[in-house]
Amino acid sequence: MAEPILTCSSVWKLFGPKPRPFMQRHGGAPGLAAILEEGYIPAVRDASLEVNAGEILVIMGLSGSGKSTLLRCLARLIEPTAGEIVFEGQDLLKATNRELTQLRRHKMGMVFQHFALLPHRTVLQNVAFPLEVQGIDRRTRENRAREMIELVGLEGRERYYPRELSGGQQQRVGIARSLAVGPELWFLDEPFSALDPLIRREMQNEFLRLQNMLHKTILFITHDFDEAIRLADRIIIMKDGIIEQAGTATELIENPETDYVREFTKDVARDRLLTVATAVRPATAGETTHGEVRADATLADVASQVIEAERPVAVVDEDGRTVGVVDRYGLVHAMYADRS
Repeated sequence: MAEPILTCSSVWKLFGPKPRPFMQRHGGAPGLAAILEEGYIPAVRDASLEVNAGEILVIMGLSGSGKSTLLRCLARLIEPTAGEIVFEGQDLLKATNRELTQLRRHKMGMVFQHFALLPHRTVLQNVAFPLEVQGIDRRTRENRAREMIELVGLEGRERYYPRELSGGQQQRVGIARSLAVGPELWFLDEPFSALDPLIRREMQNEFLRLQNMLHKTILFITHDFDEAIRLADRIIIMKDGIIEQAGTATELIENPETDYVREFTKDVARDRLLTVATAVRPATAGETTHGEVRADATLADVASQVIEAERPVAVVDEDGRTVGVVDRYGLVHAMYADRS
């Protein structure tokens, strides 16, 4: 397991007058009734998490769940009311404005739902802009910008202006701009939600392609569970400012810890998420098999093979070793098990 690059412990964000004295009066952990009674808005409550180096951690929830507020607290774009946030061993809540500015310029990248491109600058100039802010000379920053433009598939459009690009192309410019500084930690707040479904799917594919090449550490915000499943190594589900549960998509669906998580995940297409490993069983004495499937294949990928086979199908790991068998009953049970 990679070491955490970012951790936060007991982070709170209350909106309202003098929230810190209010927190102190309540011992640092006020109840919801007290918060509402005194007129505060509880955007984030007692949130703790770790982001491991090289992983995509998706924070998700419905509108008003606190996911975007938590991300902005972690990036110190807004001030948390209480808690601790540590990035690469540095306590961000004790960092000066100058130190924060340097971190954002050199180690953090950010992409938001609204592209925020500079309309009077070309694609090349937009992508090079954060390097210009760093004081990097024109030739160096434009060479770096061209590399990022090529990386996101916009080579040949360096001289275009944002108004001359489609929504998906504008978002690619935003991604290229955020990558230009070579961030170690990448914050993305619903970057694809303003795009139509086809372009959104295309951008998800592009995002995964980039991650396979760059291996960034990523905090990704979305309200779409299907998007989270496609992109995430781990998922955090939030509700009313509280982290309800964290885990892999399979863990959230197979072992929901709260009624909210169970309700949130109940309509997920299990066959496209769960792997054969969830349906495998030991072979019985003398049992013969017909064909084989990988343990890490999705149930959807092997369903027809398993259903049509006259006998159980052997299940092998990534090294080709047999780890058990899967049959029709196991497949159907994994796909449609009653989790209520």
